[in-house]
Amino acid sequence: MITKSNLYRKEKIYGYLFILPPILGLLIFTLFPFVYSLYGSFTDWDGLGQMNFIGFDNFKDLFSDELFYKSMYNTLFLMLGIPIGLVLALLLALGLNRKIPGTTTFRVIYYIPVISSLAAVSIMWNWAYNGDYGLVNQFLELFGIKGPNWLMDKDTVKPALILMTVWKGLGYTMLLYLAALQSVSRSYYEAAELDGASGFQMFRNITWPMVKPVTFFLVVTNIIGGSQIFTEMNIMTPTGGPEYSSASIVFYIWDKAFKNLQMGYASAMAMILGIFIFIVTLIQFKMNEKSSFDGD
Repeated sequence: MITKSNLYRKEKIYGYLFILPPILGLLIFTLFPFVYSLYGSFTDWDGLGQMNFIGFDNFKDLFSDELFYKSMYNTLFLMLGIPIGLVLALLLALGLNRKIPGTTTFRVIYYIPVISSLAAVSIMWNWAYNGDYGLVNQFLELFGIKGPNWLMDKDTVKPALILMTVWKGLGYTMLLYLAALQSVSRSYYEAAELDGASGFQMFRNITWPMVKPVTFFLVVTNIIGGSQIFTEMNIMTPTGGPEYSSASIVFYIWDKAFKNLQMGYASAMAMILGIFIFIVTLIQFKMNEKSSFDGD
Protein backbone atom coordinates (compact mmCIF):
# COMPACT_ATOMS: atom_id res chain seq x y z
CA MET A 1 0.00 0.00 0.00
CA ILE A 2 1.33 3.40 -1.05
CA THR A 3 0.96 6.00 1.71
CA LYS A 4 0.79 9.75 1.34
CA SER A 5 4.26 10.15 2.85
CA ASN A 6 5.73 7.72 0.30
CA LEU A 7 4.17 9.65 -2.57
CA TYR A 8 5.48 12.92 -1.12
CA ARG A 9 8.98 11.43 -0.76
CA LYS A 10 8.86 10.16 -4.35
CA GLU A 11 7.75 13.54 -5.70
CA LYS A 12 10.48 15.21 -3.67
CA ILE A 13 13.13 12.93 -5.21
CA TYR A 14 11.81 13.63 -8.73
CA GLY A 15 11.82 17.35 -7.96
CA TYR A 16 15.48 17.23 -6.91
CA LEU A 17 16.35 15.26 -10.06
CA PHE A 18 14.70 17.91 -12.23
CA ILE A 19 16.60 20.80 -10.63
CA LEU A 20 19.90 18.86 -10.48
CA PRO A 21 21.10 19.66 -14.05
CA PRO A 22 20.88 23.49 -13.71
CA ILE A 23 22.42 23.34 -10.21
CA LEU A 24 25.30 21.23 -11.50
CA GLY A 25 25.68 23.62 -14.43
CA LEU A 26 25.84 26.57 -12.05
CA LEU A 27 28.42 24.86 -9.84
CA ILE A 28 30.63 23.52 -12.65
CA PHE A 29 30.49 26.38 -15.15
CA THR A 30 29.97 29.42 -12.89
CA LEU A 31 30.76 29.00 -9.21
CA PHE A 32 33.85 26.78 -9.54
CA PRO A 33 35.48 28.92 -12.29
CA PHE A 34 34.77 32.04 -10.24
CA VAL A 35 36.39 30.64 -7.09
CA TYR A 36 39.32 29.26 -9.11
CA SER A 37 39.82 32.61 -10.85
CA LEU A 38 39.55 34.46 -7.54
CA TYR A 39 42.32 32.33 -6.07
CA GLY A 40 44.31 32.66 -9.29
CA SER A 41 44.22 36.45 -8.98
CA PHE A 42 46.45 36.13 -5.90
CA THR A 43 49.01 33.93 -7.65
CA ASP A 44 51.78 34.08 -10.21
CA TRP A 45 50.52 31.53 -12.72
CA ASP A 46 51.08 30.91 -16.41
CA GLY A 47 48.01 28.72 -16.83
CA LEU A 48 49.96 25.47 -17.01
CA GLY A 49 52.46 25.26 -14.19
CA GLN A 50 52.20 25.63 -10.45
CA MET A 51 50.21 28.49 -8.94
CA ASN A 52 52.57 30.46 -6.69
CA PHE A 53 50.74 32.56 -4.11
CA ILE A 54 51.94 36.20 -4.18
CA GLY A 55 49.18 37.97 -2.26
CA PHE A 56 48.00 41.34 -3.60
CA ASP A 57 50.97 41.88 -5.94
CA ASN A 58 48.84 41.46 -9.08
CA PHE A 59 46.41 44.13 -7.88
CA LYS A 60 49.26 46.49 -6.96
CA ASP A 61 50.75 46.08 -10.44
CA LEU A 62 47.31 46.46 -11.96
CA PHE A 63 46.67 49.92 -10.56
CA SER A 64 50.00 51.16 -11.93
CA ASP A 65 49.42 49.61 -15.36
CA GLU A 66 48.87 52.31 -18.00
CA LEU A 67 47.35 49.88 -20.50
CA PHE A 68 44.77 48.75 -17.93
CA TYR A 69 43.50 52.29 -17.55
CA LYS A 70 43.59 52.82 -21.28
CA SER A 71 41.58 49.67 -21.99
CA MET A 72 39.04 50.65 -19.32
CA TYR A 73 38.74 54.10 -20.91
CA ASN A 74 38.27 52.51 -24.34
CA THR A 75 35.54 50.25 -22.95
CA LEU A 76 33.68 53.18 -21.36
CA PHE A 77 34.07 55.25 -24.54
CA LEU A 78 32.58 52.46 -26.65
CA MET A 79 29.55 52.47 -24.31
CA LEU A 80 28.60 55.84 -25.82
CA GLY A 81 26.92 53.70 -28.44
CA ILE A 82 24.35 52.54 -25.85
CA PRO A 83 22.33 55.80 -25.61
CA ILE A 84 22.76 56.37 -29.36
CA GLY A 85 21.35 52.92 -30.09
CA LEU A 86 18.47 53.37 -27.63
CA VAL A 87 17.38 56.69 -29.17
CA LEU A 88 17.60 55.40 -32.76
CA ALA A 89 15.78 52.17 -31.87
CA LEU A 90 12.97 54.05 -30.11
CA LEU A 91 12.53 56.37 -33.11
CA LEU A 92 12.40 53.38 -35.46
CA ALA A 93 9.93 51.59 -33.19
CA LEU A 94 7.69 54.66 -33.13
CA GLY A 95 7.76 54.76 -36.93
CA LEU A 96 7.15 51.04 -37.39
CA ASN A 97 4.31 51.11 -34.86
CA ARG A 98 2.20 53.05 -37.33
CA LYS A 99 -0.17 51.42 -39.79
CA ILE A 100 1.79 52.07 -42.98
CA PRO A 101 2.68 49.68 -45.84
CA GLY A 102 5.95 47.75 -45.59
CA THR A 103 6.41 47.83 -41.81
CA THR A 104 6.75 44.04 -41.59
CA THR A 105 9.46 44.04 -44.27
CA PHE A 106 11.41 46.76 -42.50
CA ARG A 107 11.18 44.89 -39.18
CA VAL A 108 12.78 41.86 -40.83
CA ILE A 109 15.47 43.98 -42.52
CA TYR A 110 16.44 45.70 -39.28
CA TYR A 111 16.55 42.38 -37.40
CA ILE A 112 18.80 40.53 -39.89
CA PRO A 113 22.08 41.92 -38.37
CA VAL A 114 21.00 40.63 -34.94
CA ILE A 115 20.81 37.00 -36.09
CA SER A 116 23.94 37.29 -38.25
CA SER A 117 27.23 35.86 -37.02
CA LEU A 118 29.21 38.45 -35.09
CA ALA A 119 32.42 37.21 -36.69
CA ALA A 120 30.94 37.54 -40.19
CA VAL A 121 29.58 41.02 -39.41
CA SER A 122 33.00 42.09 -38.05
CA ILE A 123 34.74 40.87 -41.21
CA MET A 124 32.19 42.71 -43.37
CA TRP A 125 32.68 45.99 -41.50
CA ASN A 126 36.44 45.47 -41.54
CA TRP A 127 36.21 45.49 -45.34
CA ALA A 128 33.79 48.45 -45.34
CA TYR A 129 36.19 50.54 -43.26
CA ASN A 130 39.22 49.83 -45.47
CA GLY A 131 40.96 53.10 -46.28
CA ASP A 132 41.67 52.22 -49.93
CA TYR A 133 38.61 50.43 -51.26
CA GLY A 134 36.13 50.33 -48.36
CA LEU A 135 32.46 51.00 -48.97
CA VAL A 136 32.33 53.78 -46.36
CA ASN A 137 35.04 55.84 -48.07
CA GLN A 138 33.55 55.14 -51.50
CA PHE A 139 30.28 56.59 -50.25
CA LEU A 140 32.04 59.66 -48.83
CA GLU A 141 33.81 60.23 -52.14
CA LEU A 142 30.41 60.81 -53.76
CA PHE A 143 30.27 64.05 -51.73
CA GLY A 144 33.91 64.94 -52.38
CA ILE A 145 35.08 63.80 -48.93
CA LYS A 146 38.28 61.79 -48.57
CA GLY A 147 37.73 59.36 -45.75
CA PRO A 148 40.48 58.16 -43.40
CA ASN A 149 41.75 54.65 -42.84
CA TRP A 150 39.17 54.19 -40.10
CA LEU A 151 40.64 51.28 -38.18
CA MET A 152 44.25 52.45 -38.48
CA ASP A 153 43.69 55.93 -37.04
CA LYS A 154 43.51 56.32 -33.26
CA ASP A 155 41.02 59.18 -33.63
CA THR A 156 38.51 57.26 -35.76
CA VAL A 157 38.82 53.64 -34.67
CA LYS A 158 36.55 53.96 -31.62
CA PRO A 159 33.78 55.90 -33.44
CA ALA A 160 33.98 53.28 -36.20
CA LEU A 161 33.49 50.48 -33.69
CA ILE A 162 30.60 52.36 -32.07
CA LEU A 163 28.85 52.70 -35.43
CA MET A 164 29.26 48.99 -36.09
CA THR A 165 27.96 47.91 -32.66
CA VAL A 166 24.96 50.27 -32.87
CA TRP A 167 24.08 48.88 -36.31
CA LYS A 168 24.44 45.29 -35.06
CA GLY A 169 22.15 45.68 -32.04
CA LEU A 170 19.62 48.13 -33.46
CA GLY A 171 17.12 45.51 -34.58
CA TYR A 172 16.98 43.76 -31.20
CA THR A 173 16.47 47.00 -29.28
CA MET A 174 13.89 48.22 -31.80
CA LEU A 175 11.91 44.97 -31.51
CA LEU A 176 11.70 45.22 -27.72
CA TYR A 177 10.59 48.84 -27.92
CA LEU A 178 8.03 47.92 -30.57
CA ALA A 179 6.60 45.20 -28.35
CA ALA A 180 6.40 47.67 -25.46
CA LEU A 181 4.66 50.29 -27.62
CA GLN A 182 2.10 47.79 -28.88
CA SER A 183 1.25 46.80 -25.30
CA VAL A 184 0.25 50.36 -24.38
CA SER A 185 -3.53 50.66 -24.25
CA ARG A 186 -5.03 53.03 -26.86
CA SER A 187 -7.39 54.35 -24.19
CA TYR A 188 -4.52 56.41 -22.71
CA TYR A 189 -3.95 58.22 -26.01
CA GLU A 190 -7.67 58.65 -26.68
CA ALA A 191 -8.15 60.25 -23.27
CA ALA A 192 -5.14 62.53 -23.87
CA GLU A 193 -6.49 63.58 -27.27
CA LEU A 194 -9.82 64.51 -25.70
CA ASP A 195 -7.92 66.67 -23.21
CA GLY A 196 -6.15 68.42 -26.10
CA ALA A 197 -2.66 66.99 -25.47
CA SER A 198 -0.05 67.46 -28.21
CA GLY A 199 1.99 64.62 -29.70
CA PHE A 200 5.03 65.56 -27.63
CA GLN A 201 2.96 65.71 -24.43
CA MET A 202 1.54 62.24 -25.13
CA PHE A 203 5.04 60.90 -25.72
CA ARG A 204 6.40 62.48 -22.53
CA ASN A 205 3.51 61.53 -20.24
CA ILE A 206 2.30 58.24 -21.75
CA THR A 207 4.73 56.60 -24.16
CA TRP A 208 7.99 57.21 -22.32
CA PRO A 209 6.79 56.14 -18.84
CA MET A 210 5.22 52.98 -20.31
CA VAL A 211 8.40 51.93 -22.15
CA LYS A 212 10.64 52.84 -19.21
CA PRO A 213 10.87 49.23 -17.89
CA VAL A 214 12.14 48.12 -21.31
CA THR A 215 14.65 50.97 -21.31
CA PHE A 216 15.88 49.92 -17.88
CA PHE A 217 16.31 46.33 -19.04
CA LEU A 218 18.17 47.43 -22.18
CA VAL A 219 20.46 49.81 -20.29
CA VAL A 220 21.45 47.16 -17.74
CA THR A 221 22.00 44.37 -20.28
CA ASN A 222 23.83 46.68 -22.71
CA ILE A 223 26.19 47.91 -20.00
CA ILE A 224 26.94 44.33 -18.95
CA GLY A 225 27.44 43.32 -22.59
CA GLY A 226 29.41 46.47 -23.42
CA SER A 227 31.77 45.84 -20.51
CA GLN A 228 32.62 42.46 -22.04
CA ILE A 229 32.98 43.51 -25.70
CA PHE A 230 35.75 41.50 -27.33
CA THR A 231 35.00 39.78 -30.65
CA GLU A 232 34.67 42.96 -32.69
CA MET A 233 38.10 44.39 -31.93
CA ASN A 234 39.75 40.98 -31.89
CA ILE A 235 38.75 40.57 -35.55
CA MET A 236 38.82 44.16 -36.77
CA THR A 237 41.86 45.38 -34.79
CA PRO A 238 43.69 42.21 -33.66
CA THR A 239 46.64 44.15 -32.19
CA GLY A 240 44.45 46.46 -30.13
CA GLY A 241 44.40 49.22 -32.74
CA PRO A 242 46.86 52.11 -33.20
CA GLU A 243 48.45 52.96 -29.84
CA TYR A 244 46.15 50.37 -28.24
CA SER A 245 43.26 52.78 -28.84
CA SER A 246 40.58 50.14 -29.54
CA ALA A 247 41.49 47.49 -26.97
CA SER A 248 38.68 46.80 -24.50
CA ILE A 249 39.30 45.54 -20.99
CA VAL A 250 38.31 41.99 -21.98
CA PHE A 251 40.68 42.20 -24.96
CA TYR A 252 43.48 43.20 -22.58
CA ILE A 253 42.57 40.35 -20.21
CA TRP A 254 42.68 37.91 -23.11
CA ASP A 255 45.97 39.41 -24.33
CA LYS A 256 47.62 38.97 -20.93
CA ALA A 257 46.17 35.50 -20.31
CA PHE A 258 46.71 33.76 -23.64
CA LYS A 259 49.47 35.73 -25.33
CA ASN A 260 51.67 36.62 -22.38
CA LEU A 261 50.57 33.62 -20.26
CA GLN A 262 49.98 35.86 -17.24
CA MET A 263 46.88 34.04 -16.02
CA GLY A 264 47.15 35.34 -12.46
CA TYR A 265 47.39 38.94 -13.61
CA ALA A 266 44.51 38.44 -16.06
CA SER A 267 42.41 36.90 -13.25
CA ALA A 268 43.01 39.99 -11.12
CA MET A 269 41.73 42.19 -13.96
CA ALA A 270 38.71 39.91 -14.37
CA MET A 271 37.88 40.36 -10.67
CA ILE A 272 38.06 44.15 -11.00
CA LEU A 273 35.84 44.00 -14.08
CA GLY A 274 33.33 41.82 -12.23
CA ILE A 275 33.20 44.29 -9.31
CA PHE A 276 32.74 47.17 -11.75
CA ILE A 277 29.81 45.45 -13.51
CA PHE A 278 28.22 44.57 -10.15
CA ILE A 279 28.44 48.14 -8.84
CA VAL A 280 27.10 49.73 -12.04
CA THR A 281 24.22 47.23 -12.19
CA LEU A 282 23.39 47.83 -8.52
CA ILE A 283 23.32 51.59 -9.12
CA GLN A 284 20.97 51.09 -12.07
CA PHE A 285 18.57 49.03 -9.94
CA LYS A 286 18.60 51.64 -7.17
CA MET A 287 17.92 54.44 -9.66
CA ASN A 288 15.10 52.43 -11.20
CA GLU A 289 13.47 51.92 -7.78
CA LYS A 290 13.39 55.69 -7.18
CA SER A 291 11.86 56.43 -10.59
CA SER A 292 9.58 53.41 -11.00
CA PHE A 293 6.26 53.98 -12.74
CA ASP A 294 2.99 52.28 -11.94
CA GLY A 295 0.77 51.99 -14.96
CA ASP A 296 -2.30 50.71 -13.09
